Amino acid sequence: MAFSTTKQAPAAPAYDEYAASAWPWLYRCAYLLSGNHADAEDLAQQTLLQAYRSWSKVSRADEPRAYLRRMLTNLYISQRRPQGRRLELLTDAPPEPRAAMQQPGPEDRMVLWPHVASLPPRQRAVIVLRYYEQLSEREIADALDCSTGNVKSTAHRALQALRAAVGPEAHEGEEV
Repeated sequence: MAFSTTKQAPAAPAYDEYAASAWPWLYRCAYLLSGNHADAEDLAQQTLLQAYRSWSKVSRADEPRAYLRRMLTNLYISQRRPQGRRLELLTDAPPEPRAAMQQPGPEDRMVLWPHVASLPPRQRAVIVLRYYEQLSEREIADALDCSTGNVKSTAHRALQALRAAVGPEAHEGEEV
């Protein structure tokens, strides 16, 4: 009896299985990009629909998660182009001045988030992918289909805008 030693390629996961496992991450990233739950859910669902339509390409990709991330960011940027709407968070009282803090905490992210949400789509995508998703400049460049230099300059402009929006007294000498 002869045994064959040829190895078979591991089977690609079924779309249903992959979509179910990718949903929490995809929704989180979509929420960080869009800024509200309804738009995040729509964006994540549209990304999964687009992934379903081209599942053969997605399942063969070396990094299916990177493929979906690119789909997600492209959909987000494309959806934002024609629309000139800006979402604002309205409150009854003006914001209170910040007290001096030793270490930045989660509340600092909440103070910064409305400013991140007001950035142009591409700048916001770079900030979200860099500081919330912890991707490298190369991974961001791959996700946005641009050069690493473009990612660096976009991040620089976004951080300048955030520093200007937060004000010079907020984080004197700290990195935003």
